[in-house]
Amino acid sequence: MSEVAIIGRRYTLVIPKSIRRKLDLKEGQKVLIRLEKGRILIEPLPSNPLSVLEEVVGEPYEERKDEAKAERWLRNRANS
Repeated sequence: MSEVAIIGRRYTLVIPKSIRRKLDLKEGQKVLIRLEKGRILIEPLPSNPLSVLEEVVGEPYEERKDEAKAERWLRNRANS
């Protein structure tokens, strides 16, 4: 999916409504912006980081119980 957007004053960029809806973006949500091979990539970050951990461990995250499991997963992702 592609849309044209315009860089505004102070270099603001409005994400087109069709893309915001498709990604369920919310006002104030954080995004990761990176430069890759001359392109700007914008990736939405989860509004609740613990929900990502819940996906990894397969159940609600409990720090004392699941920290080692989450660290192993992160290390594996970093090495791939």
